[in-house]
Amino acid sequence: MTARLILLVLQASIILSVLSLGLGASFNEPWYLLRRRRQLLRSLFSMNIVMPLFASLLAAGFNLFPAVEFTLIMLSISPMPPMLPRRQLKAGGRAAYVFGLLVAAALFAIVFVPIAVAVLGKAFASPIHASPGMIGNLVFSQIVIPLGLGLALRHTAPDFADRIARPASSFATLLLLIALIPLFFVAWPVSVPLIGNGTLAALAAFCVAGLATGHLLGGPESENRTTLALSTASRHPAAAMMIANANFPEEKSIFGALFLYLIVSTIASVAYLAWRRSINRR
Repeated sequence: MTARLILLVLQASIILSVLSLGLGASFNEPWYLLRRRRQLLRSLFSMNIVMPLFASLLAAGFNLFPAVEFTLIMLSISPMPPMLPRRQLKAGGRAAYVFGLLVAAALFAIVFVPIAVAVLGKAFASPIHASPGMIGNLVFSQIVIPLGLGLALRHTAPDFADRIARPASSFATLLLLIALIPLFFVAWPVSVPLIGNGTLAALAAFCVAGLATGHLLGGPESENRTTLALSTASRHPAAAMMIANANFPEEKSIFGALFLYLIVSTIASVAYLAWRRSINRR
């Protein structure tokens, strides 16, 4: 399976997953955070202010490979991944906050990401850019349109939405598995040379800092702490990859750094959720 075909399968999986989420959501849930200004600002501060600052400190403090530095910075300003809400809901997250955070963070990213890229580019003396159109296309194609379609079907044909929600979710998971197997063989060879120079430590520190920041700022509700912790630590790798391709199309090692981040992020998130479950059982 070629890299382009893998990408297409992943995109189809993301769109179907978000569509299935919309099929099971109420019409008011995606706008939940837009009506709660203090909670919205706290959530955006956790994801889009703390993490870029921490990523900049990691890039300055560790003797990292340039591809890893760039990846950390771009991940820190990328929106949350569209497939994350399903994991947050399974972890006990409130649906209104989960969907509200997904929509608010996605819309905010259209304005925030290009500005943040320009500011960080100047800070690190690197002429990088990201247009609002590029980020907007990603947000609308993978989040806003499929979620809106799912909500519309739920509102106009609830019985039909109930029937297709589970098959759509299952098929999205199948497509994800189909893409991940060849993705491993494509990404691993360019990932291995990046291991060293503190790469894994820096990626782990980034993920742990995200989980801790979101956990602290997501309260006082316990379920919101878990939701914001996962959203702060987990970022959309496709957004970071789009910025990388627009600025450094020949730099393949960034793809390897993103793959290492996905592995480390998954391990950190699983450990965090296990800790949360142990706390809740006490």
